[in-house]
Amino acid sequence: MNWPEWWDWELEITPHVEKRMIQRSFTEIELREMLDRAKTLHPDKEIGRYVVVSTLHSTNWEIILEPDFDEKLIVVVTAYPIEG
Repeated sequence: MNWPEWWDWELEITPHVEKRMIQRSFTEIELREMLDRAKTLHPDKEIGRYVVVSTLHSTNWEIILEPDFDEKLIVVVTAYPIEG
């Protein structure tokens, strides 16, 4: 897959994601590992955001990212397991 120019920028982990990490039992290291082995990337329904599909512990996950072009950061909006 051809990854976008911003793919290698630093991540910004928001307080919202930190809360979800606790609720959904994953760590920042696991989040970074999921991004390293991302299967697909496509635009989200919300303009300017992207959906990454990856796996964690044999479960498919979606990670919502929003590149910040001014700061050259990737803001991690949320991450959740895909049900079903």
